[in-house]
Amino acid sequence: MKNFKDKVVIVTGASSGIGEAMAREFAAQGARVVLGARSVQKLQLIAGEIRSQGGQAAYCGVDVTNVDECRRLIETAVNEFGGIDVLVCNAGLSMRAIFDDVDLGVLHRLMDVNFWGTVNCCKFALPYLQRSRGSIVGISSVAGLHGLPGRTGYSASKYAMTGFLETLRIENLKKGLHVMIACPGFTASNVRFSALTADGSAQGETPRNEAKMMTSAEVARIVARGVLKRKRLCLMESEGRATHFVKKFAPGFLDRMFYLVMSKEPDSPLK
Repeated sequence: MKNFKDKVVIVTGASSGIGEAMAREFAAQGARVVLGARSVQKLQLIAGEIRSQGGQAAYCGVDVTNVDECRRLIETAVNEFGGIDVLVCNAGLSMRAIFDDVDLGVLHRLMDVNFWGTVNCCKFALPYLQRSRGSIVGISSVAGLHGLPGRTGYSASKYAMTGFLETLRIENLKKGLHVMIACPGFTASNVRFSALTADGSAQGETPRNEAKMMTSAEVARIVARGVLKRKRLCLMESEGRATHFVKKFAPGFLDRMFYLVMSKEPDSPLK
């Protein structure tokens, strides 16, 4: 794949944040995009804007925890555009609470969305991606490289996603399937506003200064380049690259650094 001209790209979680930015980025590069998310009204608006700018877009309301709805998302792409070249598993949910305090239902919810949502979409897209020798992209996190205190369910779900996708890559070594794990750092997106607290309610406000974070548009551009280069692991900024490197040689030091950084958040759940 030298470019995205007329390639069919599915993006989950496409109604806002990184997912919306990726849908717009792929469309701007000539792809035929299929947007999936729970908010059909938002998808309709975004797809309409893409079309008004000369792009090609379809959409499908989907809760990625629902197997039948994931199947329908894939069928929408095939029926509208004839196949699938790239599946971006971006739909995700975050949390902010230490394990001592968190309701177990919160962790189950994160696994359902972040892990099972990826599995569900991959299951139905895989035959088409094998045929096109296409790409699966899992939007993970630095929390998927090293345990992030105060985010137990988030880290666990991203680790699970990584293990699943890496195994999928190995199983398809002779079929030409490309699998990339993309790990943004803290990004100015809506995922933190909807992050779950200890009792499962939405956080509402992020404790972090978004002015110092990557933008969703920057993440989208890096992901698109990574797909064209068929990268295995896409680390996007110094924090992620340092985590990946230091963990190999000084994991204990990395534990302490992660604790120190996260404990300095406003209203940190770490005592």
